[in-house]
Amino acid sequence: MTQYVALLRGINVGGNNIIKMADLKVCLTDAGFEDVVTYIQSGNVLFNSPETDVKKIDAKFMAAMDKSFGYKAPVMFRSHAQMKKIVHEAPKGFGTKPDDYRYDVLFVREPLTATEALNNVSLREEVDAAAKGDDVLYFWRTMVNITRSHINKIVGTPMYQNITIRNWNTTTKLLAMMDERAK
Repeated sequence: MTQYVALLRGINVGGNNIIKMADLKVCLTDAGFEDVVTYIQSGNVLFNSPETDVKKIDAKFMAAMDKSFGYKAPVMFRSHAQMKKIVHEAPKGFGTKPDDYRYDVLFVREPLTATEALNNVSLREEVDAAAKGDDVLYFWRTMVNITRSHINKIVGTPMYQNITIRNWNTTTKLLAMMDERAK
């Protein structure tokens, strides 16, 4: 069994794509995913699968989501090993000054690459910073100038269809949950 996290885009945000986590858990369990657990209302799902081909997992997951909820947005999947790498290979100091910076992880999905995303993200000097990881961008911005950040400009770009954003606290919590489940 391989443990995965599915990161859904745009559910339970602004009154759109309302999906109850209990219903989501039932949907995915009925679809054959094992040990399904959700975390907060924004679409974070931990599960186990004997399947290691992420394209097959994606097809099965999306068929279940479409059938139960009419949900068609791309989902980002990361294995436990990938989540460990994402957290442990963050830029030095990333996440360590939450009073000074807001930290986010932008998870990317094919056909978009982290390199392409980094090359096309708009950064405001002395406000925003970004660094590339494996299939993620680490993005941080100063709290004193947070309203001047360019992170919101990502939403209006074509590449945004292949990105979902999680704050650093959620990202590290998901890894901690995966670690605990792996014991």
